[in-house]
Parts: sequence; structure tokens; C-alpha cells
Amino acid sequence: MTELRLKWLPKGAPAMLATIGLAVLAGCATRPSPEVLNPVHLAGHRDEASHADDVAPDRVSVLAATNRTPDSVRGGFGSAWADNLTYEQYAFSVPSGRKNTAITYPSAKPDPERQFAVVERKQLPKDAFVHQALASVQPDGTVGIFVHGYNYSYQEALYRTAQIAADANIPGAPILFSWPSAAAVAGYVADRDAALSSRSDLDALVRSLSASGKVKRIILFGHSMGGFLVMETVRQLKLEHRDDVIAKLAVILAAPDIDVDVFRSQLKDIGRMPLPISLLVSKDDRALVASSFIAGERPRVGRLDIDDPVIEEAALKERLRVIDITSIQASDGLGHDRYASLAKFGAQLASFESGRRSTAGDVGAYVFDAAGAAVASPFRLAGRVVGAQ
Repeated sequence: MTELRLKWLPKGAPAMLATIGLAVLAGCATRPSPEVLNPVHLAGHRDEASHADDVAPDRVSVLAATNRTPDSVRGGFGSAWADNLTYEQYAFSVPSGRKNTAITYPSAKPDPERQFAVVERKQLPKDAFVHQALASVQPDGTVGIFVHGYNYSYQEALYRTAQIAADANIPGAPILFSWPSAAAVAGYVADRDAALSSRSDLDALVRSLSASGKVKRIILFGHSMGGFLVMETVRQLKLEHRDDVIAKLAVILAAPDIDVDVFRSQLKDIGRMPLPISLLVSKDDRALVASSFIAGERPRVGRLDIDDPVIEEAALKERLRVIDITSIQASDGLGHDRYASLAKFGAQLASFESGRRSTAGDVGAYVFDAAGAAVASPFRLAGRVVGAQ
């Protein structure tokens, strides 16, 4: 069997790891508090039917399901594991004309021209949540679920989902699944445990959407450690013999923080999926260098080198799409959040592989060229990268 392997860098010096750690900490210095979840009133804020000029803020909707424990004091969610899922619906004001994926959180007096802000928030019972999710299904029957990665708070994951939705300009509301990350740099091991503990909850969310005949495809998009959770959930569905659910899944893993051998084991258990799994990778992802160091210098899937002929051979054998997105600009200083920039290319990019509609047989190793259109936004991949109807 052709093995997935990684062209590995020399062992990282302590100075390099210290630099990575400082970069992460610097990025987290002004992390938002749960207060940014409180709705604000913006005078003159347009709704989706408005014909205000293009400089007015956009309005996007997001649905969220979380197995975090509610924070009754500050109104958000913490890092403790809850026994049940909580469901919410949000409307966001998003600045138009943004040049990058950076998120400016609202201040005491929000400025809609430069700051994101929640304008509506509502908690929903499960039945109402599913109803809203089904109402957001795209015309081709697609619905998207975003699963965040390590070191994310609930509010950070929610605002990131809003940014992607706004840049992709998709109809309806994408769904965030937020698992109980510790939202701390030192919480890597705790996050790994929390991700594993969340398999059944993500499984239940996927099954609840799949039960509707209106849903033809569920894009399950996992970033970093969220990719590990996605793969574990698909594996669980397979062990539950839920091939009917798996048949609707389009799995996309961005910078997946998964040990290469663990991934091979997951693939073996899952078997051949109707739609090949897509991996968005970068050779220079320094966050995954740190992750590998923590894991005893075990290579991570998110740093697969598609210039290695063995990787292309393995992608064909395992029926994977390995897509190098190194050309995309990152905003975190580590090259780990490039996925967030894909959305803005949605309107400009042609279909996967030189303009033709992709099929379930399109597997192998590819390079994303920001000028040449190999990939569209995460929530549009179903019609472009992930396969045709």
C-alpha cells in the first residue's frame, strides 16, 4: 500500500518554537470576551432586501450548535463539556469592502463601517433549529457545517463563520458546530480530549440534517483539530452503518491537525466515500510544526508536500484531493488560517480543473493558484471541487 508521508523539516530549534509560541500569543492578546455576542442596534442598518449603496454593511445569518456549557454570567459559552447541545441563531453586520480576513470586534459604540457586530441573537429549540437549517438549504440541496480548530472560543468561531459566509456571499445560513475548546495556547491536550468527546454530538447534528430529503449534500468543513473531529465523526457514522448519511457528505479538511498514520487508519475504517475527501494543505504551516513537536515530532496531514511524487500516488490510491493552498495569504502570521481567505475568491474563480465541473473521480494532488482558480470558497466546494450532482 502506498503510504502517505511527509517531507519533514529538520528538528525545530527551541528558538523557532519560542517564536511560534510568541506569534500565537501575540495573536491572542486581544481576544474577544463573550460580550461581543450581545446584539447591538445600528441606526440605518440595512436588511437583506435593502437597496442601500455598496458601502453599507452586509447582513449575514449564522446558525450555531454547541456542546459547550453556557456561561450564565456573561452570556456566552465556556470550555466545559455540556450534556446537551444548545442551538442558536445569529444575524451579523459585516463591513463591506474589507481587504482581508481580519475580524475587528465591536467596541462599546460599534462602527459598522469597520467592525463586525451581532445585531440579532436567538436561542432555539432543536426542532426550530433544524427548521431554520432546512430553510437555509441552497437550491442544489447543499448545507454547510463549519467545525473550528484548536484554541478557539465560541465567539471567535462564530465571528469567523460570519466572515466566511459574508465573503462567500452564499444564500442562507451556514452552520457552526462549536466543540468545547479550552481557548488557551496551553490547552492542546485538553482540546484533543474535547474533540474526541464531541464525536457523538456532531454525529447527531449531521444525522438530524441528513434525515430531510431536501438535503442532498452536507459540506462538513473542518479546520485544524476540527478536521480530526470531522474524520472521527465520519468514522463513527461508518461504524454505525449509516452509509445513507455518509452518501450525502462532502468532507473538506483545511490544515488538518491529524497524525499521518492516524489519518491512514481513519481512511481504512471509513473506506471509499462517494465523494473523495479534500485536503487543503500548506508546507509552511508553522502552527502544525508546533503541533508536530507537541506530538513527539509526528508529521501532520496539513503539511503534506504535494511536490513529493509519493503524495500524488497516495492521493490517487486513497481517492483524496490534496490541494496545496500555500499561495493564499494568511492573516495569523503562522500560515494556519489560509482557509478563511478562500471565500473571497468564490466569485472570481472558475470551476475546479480549468473550468470544467468536477466529478467524484477527480482525485490527486493539485496546487491552488490565486490567479488561476483551482478552488472556490469552502461553502461552494460542493459544486466545484467536491463533485458534481
